[in-house]
Amino acid sequence: MTHTLLISVFVIASCGLVYELIAGTLASYLLGDSVTQFSTIIGTYLFAMGIGSWLSRYVVRGLIARFIQIELAVGILGGFSAPALFLIFAWGGAFRMALYALVLIIGVLVGLEIPLVMRILKQQFAFKDLVSQVLTLDYLGALAVSLLFPILLAPHLGLNRTSLLFGLLNVLVAAWALWLFREQLPQLYWLRGQCAATILALGVGFVAADQITALAEENLYADDIVLARTSPYQRIVVTRWKDDLRLFLNNNLQFSSRDEYRYHEALVHPGLSAVPGARRALVLGGGDGLAVREILRYPSVESVTLVDLDPEMTRLFTSHPLLSQLNEGALNSPKLRIVNADAFQWLAQNAELFDFIVVDFPDPSNYSLGKLYTNTFYRLLAKHLTADGAAAIQTTSPLYARQSFWCIVRTLESVGFQVAPYHAYVPAFGEWGFTLATRQPWRPPGYYPSGLRFLTVETTAALFQFPPDMGPVETEINRLNNQILVHYYEREWSQVTP
Repeated sequence: MTHTLLISVFVIASCGLVYELIAGTLASYLLGDSVTQFSTIIGTYLFAMGIGSWLSRYVVRGLIARFIQIELAVGILGGFSAPALFLIFAWGGAFRMALYALVLIIGVLVGLEIPLVMRILKQQFAFKDLVSQVLTLDYLGALAVSLLFPILLAPHLGLNRTSLLFGLLNVLVAAWALWLFREQLPQLYWLRGQCAATILALGVGFVAADQITALAEENLYADDIVLARTSPYQRIVVTRWKDDLRLFLNNNLQFSSRDEYRYHEALVHPGLSAVPGARRALVLGGGDGLAVREILRYPSVESVTLVDLDPEMTRLFTSHPLLSQLNEGALNSPKLRIVNADAFQWLAQNAELFDFIVVDFPDPSNYSLGKLYTNTFYRLLAKHLTADGAAAIQTTSPLYARQSFWCIVRTLESVGFQVAPYHAYVPAFGEWGFTLATRQPWRPPGYYPSGLRFLTVETTAALFQFPPDMGPVETEINRLNNQILVHYYEREWSQVTP
């Protein structure tokens, strides 16, 4: 009995940490800025656990029954935390309030667990042995989950099923305690009923997890969902309305098939056409293959290297009929080499030179992305560019995020690049910004390849002219140790009316 309860401590610790990780992950997916979200959620959760530990002194009667009921409460609240928060966000509810309310309540209940277990076990161990064994198992449980969550649980089970699974584990601890102490519990049948009802609810939730996700996403996205995947790095959703396909990563629109050609033509051609005879090209990000499609219009290009973190993205846009048709089979080109790796690390470990580089990352909405817009990253980028080469960088909106746009431009300048910022109107996004980074001053191209639908040589000059409301403003350099760009970006986009 004693050893069984000690093993329960391992399970309890694992469950408690999972709910904390799920809350932080959901918040960073849906609210952005993973550092802020995880920091505030961890702090709130630990504070709530402290309150729970303090409140445990007031549980003086029926310790075993109270412990079982607390486990059931943690199981049902923690188990349904991810589905509930996802639905609240999708239906336009007070997501942030619900998030922190759940973190507080679950934290208080988790804080009650260990003190009650120690009091139940105190007759079996000397105090020093009790504390050492309980805390050892507590920390081991936390270690196990911290390793399993990013490697196995989140990418393969998804957040909904992970929370429901660990809710069931909490309830199984309660059921085991109920069986072990059945002779000492006066309200045995009532507790059995509570336990059975909780297991049934969590079991139904686990089986229906995909339907819960689909229900939430039906409200979150205006159009029909044709594809939804959860990778270790992001939630990938593709929607369709008539002939319009839209890609969303973590609920953020990446392109609309009706106008993506404007974005990708503007991203690639002003730079690549100005590098006569370019042979080797590199695309960082851009796992959808749309930038690669534009690069392959140039017969002189002999090889393209695509470095994208998420293998699920490149797999989908290589093999899915709708998506591979959109990029015209670019990811199946014999000229292409696909590398699934972190672009920052890949640049640091690789010594290849390229005539043209496309940097097509999502906007710097969090610190993980923000590092890819720092002067440290751009110094690495410069080492891979030939003397006559050019790099084209996605630079967010100069209209909606003006300071963010010019921060990226100034950061590129700070590492010695000659910069040529420009913008184009993309209906799905509005005014969107780009920057050409070269070693020599950029000169407008004299030709573009055939088949372009947006760019012409005559209209290119207008892209490099900025009206007063998008003109340069003072900014700091975005450095790895401060990531000021993320703060600019969050502040500016929070002021944009949806």
